[in-house]
Amino acid sequence: MARAQFSAETSSGGAFVRQPNRFTGRVTADSTSPPGGGPDEQGRWPLEAARYRLIWCRACPWAHRARIVRGLLGLDDAISLGTVDPIRDERGWAFALDPDGFDPVLGVNFLSEAYLASDPDYTGRVTVPALVDTLTGRVVTNDYPQLTLDFSTEWRRLHAPDAPDLYPVALRPEMDALMAEIHADVNNGVYRCGFATSQEAYDEAFRALFARLDALSERLAGQRYLLGDSITEADVRLFTTLVRFDAAYHGHFKCNRNKLTEMPVLWAYARDLFQTPGFGETVDFDHIKRHYYGTHRQINPSGIVPLGPDEAGWSTPHGRG
Repeated sequence: MARAQFSAETSSGGAFVRQPNRFTGRVTADSTSPPGGGPDEQGRWPLEAARYRLIWCRACPWAHRARIVRGLLGLDDAISLGTVDPIRDERGWAFALDPDGFDPVLGVNFLSEAYLASDPDYTGRVTVPALVDTLTGRVVTNDYPQLTLDFSTEWRRLHAPDAPDLYPVALRPEMDALMAEIHADVNNGVYRCGFATSQEAYDEAFRALFARLDALSERLAGQRYLLGDSITEADVRLFTTLVRFDAAYHGHFKCNRNKLTEMPVLWAYARDLFQTPGFGETVDFDHIKRHYYGTHRQINPSGIVPLGPDEAGWSTPHGRG
């Protein structure tokens, strides 16, 4: 069996099994804690503007979705933003993009410092996004699926007046089921292809990935967005995988039945979102490629970062509305 990129997250059969999220606190509108207080008896942190800091990496799809949702909802002033370097070594995510290598708000070199301040015994992989309390330096949550849903629901009183409803109540049952399928087969599916260490595990993930992409393509052939005529969080979650597909997953993760540019409906849909305010300007193909090709040395031992693909196509007309 091939050597695993993350041995602690690889099954005996060679399948990649993503670690659970360690920190699952929530900032909620009904927390009983006073302003400046910690979590209440139910683990709910008080909702306060300018108290929490979202740590993200431009390369990471899970963090990227939080960045997009924060922007679409107009939470930029309510939640500050810290950005880690795309190159991650054995010390984890570093604030190497900031002067002197320190996050200017948290005052730390590495995100791992906030993790260990929250749990001194933590030994798992440090992940982004992470919502950090600037008063204590503790991680509130790295639970990326719940984080963005909370941005839409619990943070509503701090939304911009014209903020979209990314998680409509009437659509939630259908939307939750669809997002679960997208997560299993697409968002995490590309990683299950790329980090597989057996042919069988790779084959299974590959088939599930493209079966789901085919189903999504059929769905989107008859409507502009996944849930109809308006953008929802489901679209955000699919977009952050699609925008990385040809730049990283097609070659680096061996997701190579087709390029995104060879799947007409999904390619047009991805361009439609890319050209929507709040999406394309948050994409950094340089960071994406440097991260994937430069940090997964079990997959790409040379560390060589490809020059392609041509990014010009993202700005071409999409014809979807």
